[in-house]
Amino acid sequence: MLDRVLVPMDDSVLAERALAYALENHPDASVTVLTVVDEPSMMMGDAVSLAFESDIDAAAAERAEPVFDRASEIAADHDAEIDTVVAVGRPARAIVTHATDYDAVVMGSHSSEMVDWLFVGNVTDTVFKRAPVPVTVVR
Repeated sequence: MLDRVLVPMDDSVLAERALAYALENHPDASVTVLTVVDEPSMMMGDAVSLAFESDIDAAAAERAEPVFDRASEIAADHDAEIDTVVAVGRPARAIVTHATDYDAVVMGSHSSEMVDWLFVGNVTDTVFKRAPVPVTVVR
């Protein structure tokens, strides 16, 4: 039996399925939804606005809010409670780092990001290979 499950989540349907899977298959576990906001970089068009924020953590929390709102709706549909965590950084690295505090990771096979679609879930693949705990991939 798993006590603590980490569910990395973005705004994709597969991430929503992963959360539902975790809640259905591990009803007694404490489930934490992690959203990772890419670290600011001048090479990343969307994230450039974060680079000019005076408080990156506050900006990241604001960006994570819609994902956490959707996660809360899914949890309510399953009569469950979840915890939420936002991280700033490279998604795969942040997920693997956070995974050390959990018994398992449940995640979607790829995100809604176009580059992730093109590389068939490169974040998921990296987490699957490097996580220190079992990883369940939901399609």
